[in-house]
Amino acid sequence: MRSLLFVLFILVCPVVEAVAFDHGPWDSLLQEHVRVYQGGQETKVDYAAMARERPLLSAYLDQLSQVSRGQFDSWTKAGQLAFLINAYNAWTVELILSRYSNLQSIKELGSFFQSPWKKKFFSLLGQKRSLDDLEHGLIRGSGRYGDPRIHFALNCASIGCPALKDHAYQKDRLEGQLQEATTMFLADRRRNRLSGGKLQVSSIFKWYGQDFGAGWRGARTLSQFLALYSKSLGLSEAERHELLADRIEIDFLDYDWKLNGVDSDSSED
Repeated sequence: MRSLLFVLFILVCPVVEAVAFDHGPWDSLLQEHVRVYQGGQETKVDYAAMARERPLLSAYLDQLSQVSRGQFDSWTKAGQLAFLINAYNAWTVELILSRYSNLQSIKELGSFFQSPWKKKFFSLLGQKRSLDDLEHGLIRGSGRYGDPRIHFALNCASIGCPALKDHAYQKDRLEGQLQEATTMFLADRRRNRLSGGKLQVSSIFKWYGQDFGAGWRGARTLSQFLALYSKSLGLSEAERHELLADRIEIDFLDYDWKLNGVDSDSSED
């Protein structure tokens, strides 16, 4: 009964021009079905529970699809970016649910000819789109945002990804949420650590190196970006200066593409 009332509520609530989108339904699903470990550095998704409430997710996705380009452009940049981040994460969950049974990795949803991120399986802002379209086109390629911290907010349903937060991104809290996502990811020693005099970091920094050296907060190199978060990385002041002087070698760790489901082994903090 609760699910039916929830679906009816969000279906009859129109999206109003110039008013920020309501991510409450997505926030509720995340709070109920994302489990937090290691003080927030890691989360796991209860996909079986998500599947049982798929009508709620579908209704939320339908609301996303109904937003026009004009409505979207009338929002603040923070409102736009929160909308796009939530859309990416929600449609990633939907993609997993499309074949959740016995799924070990999101990569299994692709083929030899097409990765799962290139599948055009949803409509957004008036066009049929893929997850790559959303991330690399609407977010990274638009020139509107220029914030590399989005890489710690977008979740690819894999263990190696930054954690899918147990709350939706909101325009009024976006700055703090992006900062928290970044510091939490960099503080995770399984993914980023100084070892043997080398800084070993996630492959995210290899794949999107140009974003981290594009001038955000003055960072023109990956080293300069990482130095902004030296405390999260556990670096001393001397090590931070060595990093800025490019005297610390940066290596990239292998990425774990195993599904971030609750059936994976983990110990709750």
